[in-house]
Amino acid sequence: MRAEQSIDSGHLLPRQKVADKLIVVIAFNKNLNGDLGATFGPMEMPTEERAIRTAQGLASSYAGVVAWSRTADLAYGEYGPPTILYHRGDIPEME
Repeated sequence: MRAEQSIDSGHLLPRQKVADKLIVVIAFNKNLNGDLGATFGPMEMPTEERAIRTAQGLASSYAGVVAWSRTADLAYGEYGPPTILYHRGDIPEME
């Protein structure tokens, strides 16, 4: 796969691709004290549909599972608020 290039002052410079959206699945179980902890993931997914299917597949094996997405501007390190795509069971509050 070739990196994209842009022309700057007559020079060719590599240009990094910036992700438009971060899409993640995380599954949780409770420890002996009853506290939730991530036991699967976080795992980045290529599409929202894939994240939902993965979360649905994990739902019966964990205390809780969530698939979520947020806009991302990796060049500036800025992220939008999370949007829950799918959840089942016990999950921590999303920030």
